[in-house]
Amino acid sequence: MYKLSGKIDTTNAPELEASLTKELPSEIDASELEYISSAGLRALLKLRKSVGGVTIHNVAPEVYEIFEVTGFTEILNVKKALREISIEGCEIIGEGGYGSVYRLDDESIVKVYRSASLEFIDKERELSKKAFLLGIPTAIPFDTVKVGDHYGVIYEMLEAKTVAQLISEDPSSLKQLGQLSAVALKKLHDIEADNGDFPNKKKTLTKWVMSISQYIEPEETNSILNYIFSIPNRYTFLHGDYNSKNVMVKDGEVLLIDIGDAAVGHPAFDIAGLMLPYLLLPNATDPKRVRSLLGFDPALAQDMWGVMCGTYFMTGDADEIHRIADMLMPLAFLLMTYHSFHYATHDEDAIKERVERLIRGRLLPAIKHAKKIDF
Repeated sequence: MYKLSGKIDTTNAPELEASLTKELPSEIDASELEYISSAGLRALLKLRKSVGGVTIHNVAPEVYEIFEVTGFTEILNVKKALREISIEGCEIIGEGGYGSVYRLDDESIVKVYRSASLEFIDKERELSKKAFLLGIPTAIPFDTVKVGDHYGVIYEMLEAKTVAQLISEDPSSLKQLGQLSAVALKKLHDIEADNGDFPNKKKTLTKWVMSISQYIEPEETNSILNYIFSIPNRYTFLHGDYNSKNVMVKDGEVLLIDIGDAAVGHPAFDIAGLMLPYLLLPNATDPKRVRSLLGFDPALAQDMWGVMCGTYFMTGDADEIHRIADMLMPLAFLLMTYHSFHYATHDEDAIKERVERLIRGRLLPAIKHAKKIDF
């Protein structure tokens, strides 16, 4: 990779321009660059005109500021050098499918990803930013950082506890917290989001089905796709993972974390998503594992579903809550299967095992008896 170092100004910019013209690099390492003047920027601009796209990596904050103030971050793909931090001794306050969340200090937390590319992390941070600007009550994202061999994102510290923590501390608070969570979710679903800012959930699932179509029969592929297409089109904002570990409460107000799965689509996606932790998960693995993932006593999970579903749909009728669960079960299985493939290894045997156990064993039988989503 072509390297920039030291200070670049009018005295050495012509030499830089000649070197760039000769080598025509599209990737540049600026980890040792201390300063760049307008003359150096013009040399980079000429390079861009010659090669099309130029990415400049590991730019120090003070140098990045020069690129940003001059507007060159809009012209070139400028990547700021990542600050390195340590989480040694930090309290872990949450875990999810992609990583863990640690309390750094009184004002900030860091979400450390287990194995995710910088591109994926930047995309998730951008979704969080867009959600905040849309008025979603969520944590403000700051820097992307390096944490040992992993990457992380710094967020503001929300002086609040998750619903899971509160229920674990006081099981008698479940009804109140379930109702509060459901009311907040319903308000969330009053927000329509630009389909260009957030992924379309139906399109995401359709693309995933096509990606695994080589492992299932054509009629099986068509059956899953037809079910996805049957879900009414909406442009409602979806949290994507509205479980009790991602919902925080402060002074009676709900705050949301982990917006990485935010999307647009029918509210049914979020409602069916509640069925994963509260109805399906407790029967899927050993109690200790369920307790860790759920964040509170698994014996209370079904009660949490009943309270949230009843509050959301404004019904206290157990038969109606059962009907809603029955209507959304195929969608819940679809989401469960998608997440299982999404988080899992791409090993051929593992994929085939999931096809048999989840797609043929659970999803397709549920789709066969699917009912129309009627809300």
